Amino acid sequence: MIVEIVNLNRSRKARAKTEADKQAEANRAKFGRTKAERDRDTAEQARRDALLDGAKRED
Repeated sequence: MIVEIVNLNRSRKARAKTEADKQAEANRAKFGRTKAERDRDTAEQARRDALLDGAKRED
């Protein structure tokens, strides 16, 4: 019977790296947006603000 010798330090670090990669993937899905998406949202908000300011009534 041949048993594979396992370096516990190496396996612990590998497991931690795998968990960190999973967390990073979740964060990218939750928070990550491209610069183009941010710019598009900023332009859309500026357009909405301009439309709203143009519709204000003067007293």
